[in-house]
Amino acid sequence: MHDDAPLDPFAGDPEDPAASLGDPGEDAAPLSVAEREDVLADLADLEVFRALLEPLGVRGLTVDCGDCGKLHYIDWDLLHGNLRHLLDEGTPRVHEPALAPDPVDYVSWEYARGYVDGVIDSEEGRDTD
Repeated sequence: MHDDAPLDPFAGDPEDPAASLGDPGEDAAPLSVAEREDVLADLADLEVFRALLEPLGVRGLTVDCGDCGKLHYIDWDLLHGNLRHLLDEGTPRVHEPALAPDPVDYVSWEYARGYVDGVIDSEEGRDTD
């Protein structure tokens, strides 16, 4: 399986500053059936969002982080990788905010969903005319 996570710069280093934190997945319970279905639905939504918004110059989505309380700007590939990791491993990835993202290049999940709904409604309106 391909893991698109960035390489750990401290992998194999006995002085790894995070070594005392333990393995982040060792106490993780597997996702419930409902949680897996939610992640699969998010992955499907993400595919549609990207197909419609990337050609317009949108680079990814914004996500309100419950852990740090900040807004994260996440590119399409990284968001897809994070959701796949959650599905495969049952735990979210450790995250870092993007370095100086341009907020103009990102939209919220809710905006993306509304945009897709608008496109669908527009297409349905054309079909009835």
